[in-house]
This record gives sequence, C-alpha cells and structure tokens, in this order.
Amino acid sequence: MNNTVAFVAVMIVSSLAVVAAEPAVAQMDMSCPHRMVPVEGRASPLDSVMFQVDGHDMKICYGRPSARGRTMIGGSFVPYGRIWRTGANEPTILHVTVPVAIAGIEVPAGTYSLYTVPGENEWQIIVNRAIDQWGHEGSYTDEIVAQEVARARVPSVRTADHAETFTISAERDGDAAHIVMAWETTRVRIPIAVRDEQ
Repeated sequence: MNNTVAFVAVMIVSSLAVVAAEPAVAQMDMSCPHRMVPVEGRASPLDSVMFQVDGHDMKICYGRPSARGRTMIGGSFVPYGRIWRTGANEPTILHVTVPVAIAGIEVPAGTYSLYTVPGENEWQIIVNRAIDQWGHEGSYTDEIVAQEVARARVPSVRTADHAETFTISAERDGDAAHIVMAWETTRVRIPIAVRDEQ
C-alpha cells in the first residue's frame, strides 16, 4: 500500500469514527397524552390535528365536546371571562418542532398546553409549559400559572354556520398560517409562524 492510499484509508476511518461519535438527533414525542379517563367510550373523544407551518410538523391534541342542545360558549359550561382547557378532559396539547410565534407569543420548540379565556369579541390565548395536569379549570393552580409562557389576545367572530362539536383545524391564507377553533357559531383564528432564530 503506497502512502497516498494509506492516507486516504486513515482519513475514511477517522471520518467514520467522528460520524459514529455524533449523537443521534432525538425525535420529538408527538403522541397525544391521555390520563385518568380511558380513551374508549369518552363522551368527548380525544382527537388530534397534524399540520405543517413552512414545512415543519406541528400537532394539536384535544378533547372534542359537543353542544347537544346546550349553550356552551358564553353559557355556564364555557363562560366568558374564565379560563378554559380549550376542549375536554386533558388540557389541549400543542407540539411544535421549531421555534414559533403563536399570536405573537415567542414559543421555543417543545410541547405545551394551550388554554383560552373566551370573550364575546376576543379570546385570550395562553401558552403554558405545564402538560401533566388534568385539564379541568380547577386544576389551573398557581403552580400551573407560574409556568405560563405568555398570554395574547385574538379576535373572535360569529358565523352563520353552526359547529355542533368543538373542532380545531389549521388554515393557510397566502403566506400566513392559522390555528382555527370553531364551536357553535364562534370562530377564532390564531396566527402561527415559524420564527427565524438567526
């Protein structure tokens, strides 16, 4: 073996050693957590919506209550001006794989709970780092409040269409992406955008 071939062989082996030493990039767990209540047979089924923002995966997990002839938003079940788990059972969970801005709130990549405070003309959006608590509003203790990333406000609108079951979806309008919440005749659009960290 001449010196050139030996040098190339050493370089290849060295490169492989460096590659092997690099830790594997961990994949984010984007499963929908469920606790306390079995998933099967729930009156408000556990559901999720997977979507992309600028080519990056996002996922929302949430319980889907139905009105069943009751007034929900603005009624005694989801009163105006009080914190809501934004669904049923567990808190609504948001997985973001890159840093994003949600209604202007700067959110690093990770998993968060998403609470809201419904209002007649606008909703308060709350992004929280706590994800292990039961969703009921009574579980939103001072300890959970202390883990809030931030709050922001977005407008709500009335629609002619009636959504019997609470639904979260994603919409794109040109370059803008939105998380859309619809229930009864209320519709709320929450802007979400990938943040440039450079």
